[in-house]
Amino acid sequence: MIMLSVLYVLISGIALPIGGIQMQYLWRNQLGDVYSLGLGSAACLGAAAATMTGWCSLTVGSFICTLLCTIVCFFVTLKVSTQNLITFGILFGTFIGSLGTIVVTNAPNGDLLKQYYLWGAANFNLEGVTAGDIIFSLILFAAGIVAAIWSSRSLTRHFNGEIELSNARKALLLLAIMFLVTSSVSICGPIGFISLGVPNLSRIVCKNTDIRKHYLISSAMGVGLLLVTYLVVKYVSFGIYLPISATMAIIALPLMAILFMKK
Repeated sequence: MIMLSVLYVLISGIALPIGGIQMQYLWRNQLGDVYSLGLGSAACLGAAAATMTGWCSLTVGSFICTLLCTIVCFFVTLKVSTQNLITFGILFGTFIGSLGTIVVTNAPNGDLLKQYYLWGAANFNLEGVTAGDIIFSLILFAAGIVAAIWSSRSLTRHFNGEIELSNARKALLLLAIMFLVTSSVSICGPIGFISLGVPNLSRIVCKNTDIRKHYLISSAMGVGLLLVTYLVVKYVSFGIYLPISATMAIIALPLMAILFMKK
């Protein structure tokens, strides 16, 4: 189980920062983030519905909702500008989050509520994860990485203002990004900070706009930061339960502050 947990530390440390830097290049905005279009809220809603009703496994419910969110955003991208897509994503995420809150607050019992929150803490315990879930997530991860490499040249040129991607191309890229991120989120739960903070750290450290360089730098930073956080949570927890996302933010925020002030 430890080896499997470490595997998903690596997958999450690569998938989330790469998805984040792709969003920033796609939007030409440093606030671009994989959760901005409601993915995190959709994952939580699916996990909550699966946990409270028992209609499927927690990871399957999470994946189904994130996939539906992806499809909605796919078609919206075909119709609206990038700026309006960001606004839509924020509103859509708020709507989905509200549904998730209603489901959670009506939990049948405390045990189910605890199960849901343990998944949401994203501590890589992989509770309730099946072999089928793992195989499916690995396929999504591989497809997302291939798409990221394939689109790297056009994304770099788009970010530099040399070309303007069509809405159809943006929609396909968005779909690939969401598959990449879902490979982590559906198994491990939503992990904040790393998909927004790490890409910005990479862009501060390396001024080159070639997105392929940021794939490598962001992945190295993401894996390193997440691995350190995982080890702290697992072995230096001081006898209390430490969620991955909260612990990582505490560890990384001083570094972010120093780098941003220097910039």
